[in-house]
Amino acid sequence: MTDSIEARLQRLEDLQAINQLFIDYGEHLDAGDFDAYAELFAVDGEVLLGPMGRAVGRSEIKALMTAALADSVGSTFHIVSSPRIALDGDAAHSTVMWSVAKMADDGLARISMVGHHVDDLVRTADGWRFQRRRGTVDLPGKLPV
Repeated sequence: MTDSIEARLQRLEDLQAINQLFIDYGEHLDAGDFDAYAELFAVDGEVLLGPMGRAVGRSEIKALMTAALADSVGSTFHIVSSPRIALDGDAAHSTVMWSVAKMADDGLARISMVGHHVDDLVRTADGWRFQRRRGTVDLPGKLPV
């Protein structure tokens, strides 16, 4: 049976909203806006970022990211790519690749890390949010300069 136009439109809107969530994630980190960053998670959302740590709930998530990244604001830029999203009603599962470009001492940008996130997402009254975000570094944090 073919999905209705309304169902197909809802799917496209959901995919677009989730892709925007990925973009906002990187932009808020790069800008050091850890309040806005924490709002991308469900109220009881969880982030697991390997050696950076684990946090549950928006206040813990904000505190973790502030402690880990406040000193690098303005010198790193997140590049998000290759999203794969599986929708299931008001929930979704996704994987996304990420790279971090960092300003080197010579004034040129270098890719400092490459990794991926595995996400559990949930539709809330405020839109799509991360319920659980697990981050993995696939390439170590320092490349030759």
